[in-house]
Amino acid sequence: MSGPANGANGHGAGGMGGRPTGGPSARPAGGTGSAASGSFGGPGGPRRRGPMGGGMGPMGHMAMPAEKPKNFRATFRRLLGELRPERKWVGLVGVVALFSTAGQVFGPKILGNGINQLMDGLVGKTLGQFFPKGTTHAQAVTALQAQHSPLADLVSATSAVPGVGVDFGALGMVLLGLIALYLMATFFSWVSWYVMAGVSQRTVYRLRRDVDLKLARLPLKYFDTHQRGDTLSRVTNDIDNIGNTLQQSLTQIITSLAVVVGILAMMFWISPLLAVISLLVIPAAAITTMLIAKRSQKQFAAQWARTGTLNGHVEESHTGHAIVKAFGHQEDAIRKFDEENERVYDASFKAQFISGIIMPTMNFLSNLNYVAIAVIGGVQVATGRMSLGDVQAFIQYSRSFTQPITQTASIANLLQSTMASAERVFELLDEAEEVPEAAVPAELEHVTGHVSLEGVSFRYVADKPLIEDLNVDVRSGEVLAIVGPTGAGKTTLVNLLMRFYELDAGTICIDGVDTRLMTRDKLRHTFGMVLQDTWLFGGTVRENIAYGRENATEDEIIAAAKAAHVDHFVRTMPHGYDTVIDDDASNLSSGEKQLLTIARAFLADPEILILDEATSSVDTRTEVLVQQAMSRLMKGRTAFVIAHRLSTIRNADEILVMNEGKIVEQGSHDDLIARKGFYYDLYNSQFEEAVAEAV
Repeated sequence: MSGPANGANGHGAGGMGGRPTGGPSARPAGGTGSAASGSFGGPGGPRRRGPMGGGMGPMGHMAMPAEKPKNFRATFRRLLGELRPERKWVGLVGVVALFSTAGQVFGPKILGNGINQLMDGLVGKTLGQFFPKGTTHAQAVTALQAQHSPLADLVSATSAVPGVGVDFGALGMVLLGLIALYLMATFFSWVSWYVMAGVSQRTVYRLRRDVDLKLARLPLKYFDTHQRGDTLSRVTNDIDNIGNTLQQSLTQIITSLAVVVGILAMMFWISPLLAVISLLVIPAAAITTMLIAKRSQKQFAAQWARTGTLNGHVEESHTGHAIVKAFGHQEDAIRKFDEENERVYDASFKAQFISGIIMPTMNFLSNLNYVAIAVIGGVQVATGRMSLGDVQAFIQYSRSFTQPITQTASIANLLQSTMASAERVFELLDEAEEVPEAAVPAELEHVTGHVSLEGVSFRYVADKPLIEDLNVDVRSGEVLAIVGPTGAGKTTLVNLLMRFYELDAGTICIDGVDTRLMTRDKLRHTFGMVLQDTWLFGGTVRENIAYGRENATEDEIIAAAKAAHVDHFVRTMPHGYDTVIDDDASNLSSGEKQLLTIARAFLADPEILILDEATSSVDTRTEVLVQQAMSRLMKGRTAFVIAHRLSTIRNADEILVMNEGKIVEQGSHDDLIARKGFYYDLYNSQFEEAVAEAV
């Protein structure tokens, strides 16, 4: 993923809010590059397959029910377009792949010639016992025919000369030629795979780069309306699927088609009769394979669906292991596991059994073809219409003829899945991007922190207004608290300040400069953010704190840690500041994670602070200490504080009380309490809830 330009991921403490009403359940990932915390996304990714997820039968890809693309042709053409920079190398692969098939196409025929040499020598040596020295092949055949010998036709099909044995010199040259042919084919096969590996990886590299750059240009709205796992799956699994197919299938398609055409030509050249007999097997094999594969695909689909249900149950049971035990549901959990496991077994058995029928059926048809060729070929040899070497070569061709056909059918099925992956990647690349930056962006050399909102209106859904005609003026150095019930528009207001979303109407200015005239990167670097949802990446404690500012010194990192009351508990850890945090920060408590993100904000030392319920995960005693530290941090800086515990914002210079996207009250804590309005009710409701919980 990209660094601070990437809009796909979280900020400091984690993903920012701003979820549209009625939107997807996936929490939106935050915006890009604030001074507080940068922009790498939180850990996580697409769900892995369970232990039964492989599900490949004897036919490999033939047994895998491919997801079909919506528009195969259009996606295929576009994917070919991605190969345009590699067209010279692809052309080279095509030529080299043709040479790599030489062993399969010409090897059996050359070997057949060697067998004919042996046959000629053996027959010639035998004839030498019955004919005088110097008898020619033609004379021997004529004499045998005159005697009505049954061997006349057999001898006529050879080049045997009475008294002349095996020419081992000529036979050796045939074998050397065969070895050279196979070595050449192997070399060209290696070259084709080597070149194609470069082609596929360069293509995938460009796709990944384009997708990464695209993620940096996508608005937060995209991440609000798409699950994170789905987006990551497009970036990883789908692109990997494309790369694997390009590397394996393109070369295989070329070689398989060349082998089929070459072998078919050789078969008709050797014996048109036997070639026609061999071709009769193909429709029978294709129909049989399709019928069996169709039934096995249903069972494989059922297997994967049931495996997903089983994995979900296992994950749910283990994640809530303590709750399951506390409520005595172990037996229920085990019983449900046994039921789902039985269903997986049933589908898996049927899938493997049905798909396993394909190969024995193919072998049976191949053996029938072999018997027919052997019998008819033997008759042809006995009657002098074919040589023994040609029959042997033809048998080899017939044995290898079905292999490239099966490979091609397998690739055709695999291409369905690959085009579906490519379609998902292209859909991401075609998503609407953020509004372009101003041609000549405005610059703020010395930010004082005066923020004003004039006539601001915004809605997530066109027919559902959220914020309408909002006017706020926050002078430099003031602390503005934003409170209100869930869905009032508090976090949405922060999203608008950061330009994670664009305004429908009105302006937001910093020091009199419209934020739409500034670059998003410059704008976001004026803000520091500490969010309710913590986000830490896999790395040391020192690296996570230093994420707030590049090139921070050791003394600055420790000073920020002390200011956020992090230093004490870090020094109790096994390796202090060099302690490695897991990807999911499971070796830290929720409060410790929150404090680390606060230390990151201290180190960033931004001009404007945004605190979204930043102390929600710390205990009461630590909260008091952090509030004191934050008071020092906010001194002389403009700060926006979103709070649910209203007791934490009593000292704010001004409090905005929002409800349904509108400011319903505005003033200091004491003024609002004295009015006994919406804020008064909201403030007192907290204590009523606390008393109710205590009772």
